[in-house]
Amino acid sequence: MELRLYNIRIPFLYPFTTSFGTESARDALILELIDGDITAYSECVTSTNPDYGYEDNQTSIHLIRDVFSPMMKDLPTPQEFNSRGRKIKGDNMARGALEMLLWDYHSKVSGKPLDKFMGGSKDHIEVGLSVGMDTIDKMAGRIEDALKMGYKRIKVKIEKGREKEILGGIRDRYPDIVLTADANSSYTMKDMDLLLSIDQYELQYLEQPLNFDDLVYHSRLAREMSTPICLDESITSPEKAEKAMEIGACSVINIKPGRIGGLTDSLEVTRICREHGGHVWVGGMLETGIGRSFNVAMACNGNVDYPGDTAPNSRYFKKDIVMNPFKMDRGHIKPNTKPGIGVEIDFQEFTRRMESAIRIF
Repeated sequence: MELRLYNIRIPFLYPFTTSFGTESARDALILELIDGDITAYSECVTSTNPDYGYEDNQTSIHLIRDVFSPMMKDLPTPQEFNSRGRKIKGDNMARGALEMLLWDYHSKVSGKPLDKFMGGSKDHIEVGLSVGMDTIDKMAGRIEDALKMGYKRIKVKIEKGREKEILGGIRDRYPDIVLTADANSSYTMKDMDLLLSIDQYELQYLEQPLNFDDLVYHSRLAREMSTPICLDESITSPEKAEKAMEIGACSVINIKPGRIGGLTDSLEVTRICREHGGHVWVGGMLETGIGRSFNVAMACNGNVDYPGDTAPNSRYFKKDIVMNPFKMDRGHIKPNTKPGIGVEIDFQEFTRRMESAIRIF
């Protein structure tokens, strides 16, 4: 049995700008597990810098190699590994990468596609698009293209001071589309007037307006705004999801399996949110086709009821590292049908984009 970790760098078609800054490429950590005739893959969703959260690629390499990988040498079920790994405080993205690797491995052993192995009930998912900050004309151009392709929801990145320019400019052009906004923690409670001004744009929800680990102030904000609040960065476990729903911090949760520590806890967060009457969708971290396949499988769960950020990677990369990237048909994507995550690695492109490789065991 072998476990390897690769650093893959893939340039974006165009820079992707959020309130954190601008990214021009995806620096992905890819895990490969070889056991007999089974080869499993997963992707750690960290980035070069710890801007989305406190984890980054370097911390994850250490945690995967030195802390979490010894816990999975006996190839436990994902649930058993999750139980072992949760004894380590935090570091969800590193733990989640190995937890999802085990999901791919065990679903391949079973001969089932990952979505079916997880108990998914949908044969297709609705797709939304996330548009990074740019000039309003460039953003509108990307939205126009997306609407022609049938995307079911448009999400735009915003930051404090640009909400009127971006949301007003888009609503003037597209008054009737399903529109959401992601602030990536750009605001504080001192910005209440700015936040309340967002209500006029009739968004389906406003995502993560306040601090990345806050629940209490989001609950206060939710009582003041008519726009529903969606939480992303703040939801890192089922326990935090339960607290958020109980105090009314949000009515929508963005599920990113890597942020929550893998699929096991993501399924539980989804159940909690829906039992409290909330809505759920599956987000993304600009993953390669490997990471995206886990998101699509997760979105097939019957509790996921809003379109997610699962657009085909042709929107972001000129060429992916898989040979069978997802394709969208009128706003819908079907999950892969082969065992596990079902991707076929483009080894030539994989090698061309490889920055480094580590054999863990």
